[in-house]
Amino acid sequence: MKRIVLFASGSGSNVENISQYFQENSEVTIATVLTNKSDAKVLERCNRLKISALYFNRTAFYDSDCVLDLLKSCNPDLIVLAGFLWKIPENLIKNFPNKIVNIHPALLPKYGGKGMYGIHVHNAVKANNETETGITIHFVNENYDEGAIIKQVKVQIIPEDSPEDIANKIHALEYEYFPKVIEALLNG
Repeated sequence: MKRIVLFASGSGSNVENISQYFQENSEVTIATVLTNKSDAKVLERCNRLKISALYFNRTAFYDSDCVLDLLKSCNPDLIVLAGFLWKIPENLIKNFPNKIVNIHPALLPKYGGKGMYGIHVHNAVKANNETETGITIHFVNENYDEGAIIKQVKVQIIPEDSPEDIANKIHALEYEYFPKVIEALLNG
């Protein structure tokens, strides 16, 4: 049995999509979902989906081994950042080398780094009159959005696209490709 731990900070739409993708797969289980926001909508979503979900605070994440110990107890084959906004501490990266994966809503190295997430990315893409954007699925290292790229998928942007239109195109790519890449990584 392959075990996934998911991290999320927001609504959890990618968490639900990944959960549904693996629902019929008896070889894969979501061990737990971890969030850094006590009021994150992902907690409600996990409750509805009957997935274990836990909240942790900044101290547990950065100033102690609480989250590290929890992860070790889960024994994950893969740790997936599905809309998680905090920088991953070095102790997690060292203990889970090439096992932490993130999805970014742009074609890295463009539009990456601290503060570049969600609509902030799409506003920047629009402001720079880009003709394409996409998603980047990558391993996590000690720097925001600089880990080794696993897969990129592009989508065209037309001049009439608003940042919200761009976001919708990106979400469609995330929902289609993120679970498939996770599955490929789990299968080696």
